[in-house]
Amino acid sequence: MTDTLFELNGGRYQRPIKPLVVVCIDGGDPAYLEASLEAGVIPNTARFMKDGFYTVVDGTVPSFTCPNNMSIITGSQPEVHGISGNFYLDPATREPVVMTGPELLRSRTVLAEYARCGLKIVSITSKDKLRQQLQKGLDLSQGHVSFSAQYADRCTLAENGIENVLDYVGMPQPDMYSPELSLFVLEAGIRLLQDRRPDVLYLSLTDFVQHKYAPREAEALDFYARLDDAFGRLAELGAVVGLTADHGMNDKAKEDGSPNVIFLQDVLDQTLGKGQTKVICPITDPFVAHHGSLGGFVRVYCNQGADAEAVIRIARSLSGVESVWDRDSAARVFQLPADREGDVVVVSEAGTCIGAAEAEHDLEGLKGHRLRTHGGVSEARVPFIVSEPLNDAYWIRAAGGRLRSHHIFEFTANGTVR
Repeated sequence: MTDTLFELNGGRYQRPIKPLVVVCIDGGDPAYLEASLEAGVIPNTARFMKDGFYTVVDGTVPSFTCPNNMSIITGSQPEVHGISGNFYLDPATREPVVMTGPELLRSRTVLAEYARCGLKIVSITSKDKLRQQLQKGLDLSQGHVSFSAQYADRCTLAENGIENVLDYVGMPQPDMYSPELSLFVLEAGIRLLQDRRPDVLYLSLTDFVQHKYAPREAEALDFYARLDDAFGRLAELGAVVGLTADHGMNDKAKEDGSPNVIFLQDVLDQTLGKGQTKVICPITDPFVAHHGSLGGFVRVYCNQGADAEAVIRIARSLSGVESVWDRDSAARVFQLPADREGDVVVVSEAGTCIGAAEAEHDLEGLKGHRLRTHGGVSEARVPFIVSEPLNDAYWIRAAGGRLRSHHIFEFTANGTVR
C-alpha cells in the first residue's frame, strides 16, 4: 500500500493508482438494485457486487441530497461539515436560509485536498444547487472541471473549467425532470475520462426517476440499465468505480393514491395558536414537482413564549410519526450541528411524510402518480459498492460494522490498493 497523501476528518487518503470515480446515485434505494438484479438488466453492477465489494450502509440523517453529498465529499457527518438540509432557520433573523452556499460548508473536501496535492479533479452534478459546495477550494484555472448538467449550456472556462459542453458531450441540454439529466452527468464524465484522464471524478446524479417510479416499474428498470452501461464504460476505461447514494426512497401515499401527509404546522397552529411555532421542511428546493416539499424530517422552531416540550408531546401523539427529538438530542443522535438545528425535530415513519401548513405546499406536480419521497431514518440505508476487490485492511474495516456512505472515497481510493 502507498503512503498517505493527506488526512481529512479522521480519514487517511492515498494517491489513487488508477483514475478514481465516485458516483452518488441520487435516490438510489437498495430496492432498485434488487429489482434490477432480478430483472437481469445491470450486468456491470452485478459484476462489481460479485467480484468487488458490496454492502448496504447508513447514510446521513436527514436523508436529503445536500447533507449527504457534503458528507460524501468531506468524509464526515454534518456536525463537522455543517450542512444539515437544504434549509435552516437563521436564529438571528428568524428567516429561512438556503444551505447551498460554499461559505456554509465548514470542512475542507476530499476533492480540494486531492487538488492541493497536484491531482486533477472533475466534479459534475445534475443540479446546480450542489456545484459551488462541491467545487469549494478548487482553483479551476489549474485544469480542474466543475459544472452542472442543469446549466451545461452556460459553462465557461472561468466558472467551470470547460466550455461548449453540449457539443463536447454530444447531447442536447437535458430537461430538469428527465432521466437524461443524470445520464448527461455520466456521459460527460466518460468523455472527460477518455480525453483528459483526470485522477479523481465525482459524479452526482438526480432522483427524478426514483421519485416518480417504483423499483420494478419498467421506467425504473430502463433507467438502471442505462446507468449500468455507463458504469461499465467507466470501468472499461481503467477507472476504479465507487457507487453509493445520498438517500433511499419510499412510497408515502394512501391506498387512494393521495399523499399520506401530516401537515404539522396546521396541527400546531390549531393546538398552540398561530404564530407560536415555525415548521421548516429542509427537503425544500426549487424542484418541488419531485416531492412537493414533503419529506420525512422537519424542524420546528418555537417563537417567544412557545414551549418545546408542548410541541414534543403533540408531535409524539400523531399517527405516522416515528420519533421526536429536542435540539440537543437530535444533534447528538444524528450527528448534526446544534447551532443549525430546530428546537424540535420530527421524523416520520416509512409510509408517511410531514409538511408545514397545507396551504404552503404546491402538490400540482404530484398529480398522476403516487408520492415517493425521503428524509427520515427509513430512507437512510444506501448501497455501497466498489468495483474491485478490497485489500485485507479494508475487508477488516468493513467487517467491523461501522461503515457509512461517507467512507466511499476512502474505500475506493485506498481499499483497492495492494
